[in-house]
Amino acid sequence: MALRYLTIDFNSFFASVEQQERPELRGKPVGIVPVMAETTGCVAISIEAKAAGLKRNMRVAEARLACPGLIIVEARPEIYINYQRRLVAVIESLVPETKVQSIDEVTAHLHDMLSRVEAEKLALKIKAKIFREVGPLLRSSIGIAPTWLLAKVASDMQKPDGLVILDDGDLPGKLLHLAPGDIAGIGPNIQRRLAEHGITSMAQLYAANVHELRGIWGGVRGEQIWGLLHGHDLPYFEHEIGKTIGHGGVLPPAKRNHADALAVLHRLLQKAAMRLRHSRLYAGALSASVDYTDETHWSHELLLTETQDTLRLTHALTDLWGKRPEKFARRTPLRIGVHLTRLIDLKLHTPDLFEEKTEQTRGKLFEAVDHLNKVLGKNSVYLGGAHGATQDAPMRIAFTRIPEPEIEEIDRSYEGRLKKPKKPAAPEPEVW
Repeated sequence: MALRYLTIDFNSFFASVEQQERPELRGKPVGIVPVMAETTGCVAISIEAKAAGLKRNMRVAEARLACPGLIIVEARPEIYINYQRRLVAVIESLVPETKVQSIDEVTAHLHDMLSRVEAEKLALKIKAKIFREVGPLLRSSIGIAPTWLLAKVASDMQKPDGLVILDDGDLPGKLLHLAPGDIAGIGPNIQRRLAEHGITSMAQLYAANVHELRGIWGGVRGEQIWGLLHGHDLPYFEHEIGKTIGHGGVLPPAKRNHADALAVLHRLLQKAAMRLRHSRLYAGALSASVDYTDETHWSHELLLTETQDTLRLTHALTDLWGKRPEKFARRTPLRIGVHLTRLIDLKLHTPDLFEEKTEQTRGKLFEAVDHLNKVLGKNSVYLGGAHGATQDAPMRIAFTRIPEPEIEEIDRSYEGRLKKPKKPAAPEPEVW
């Protein structure tokens, strides 16, 4: 089998970026958090913190007990995105075709038929160029294999700073120590189904025939998993995208009250509406949710006439908030979220006959608002519902979605384009 794919996984990515940027953090256990609060979870931890037994998503208070020297750092998403773009540029300079799988993972399709020795040389060349051009703290684990799925598995087998090649002679032997759940696409539900069919080990999974796996998955995905595990070059799994646009997060302690929670929801909604327009989509529904400190939950959805108008969405959110049952009024909000759903493409949108002129006028208004926020930075112009909360909804990174700072924060490409007011010319000296 040909070595067709290379996957590179950046080890402890957010924490490694912080250590690269801040030498005083190097060699120390670091936890990255969305907000500075003892009750929040670590969205990422450094290699040193992992060595001390810490796990991602561990609560800060618990992590401090397990690792007394832990340094907590508030996340800086725009810096991580800038580093991710630099890393992708390095990889693309050495391999022909790349696919960004997540903020910390990139897969490259190797069109040339590489031998094992050539594949190892390529991987070491990528690591060396990252070391020189991005920074020595950006360590990575690389997997190379006949299929993208096996390359991903290989990249997880040796961390940190690993390099694993799975060639035809290595299969299935080098996989047998793994569990079925270590394979991408095999989540808890599929693991239960596999167990019901007597498949609980990697040896049993590898020995199963294609018809068995198709039946267990209930469709073509099982057939794809079988093919990818056995070296068949198949396309990447198709992920459903664009079904929702939304934001959410944990409220800082000072904002854990109903008035501030609503203001932050409005700020999140305004960010989502800007992304909606940038994506040339319309939303047919709006949902909001709140998790409370007593572990209760409220959520509700409101159907809309398809829109991308922030003002209409603002009124809808206010209506939604008013529908909360009275029992939640005495509880303390902890985590909030807002999502725009039932999305349709701009090309499929049919304006309301009686609202078309208003829609056009509002469209021009919010186009201008979006432009000002891109040029001058977020919150330069915002609707009053978000007043007092403009600093409480910073850009967040989910590992499966990489935000665009140009949309959510500020578009750096506009720097220097604003004309500065000219200083009045000094009066010319009078000549006598």
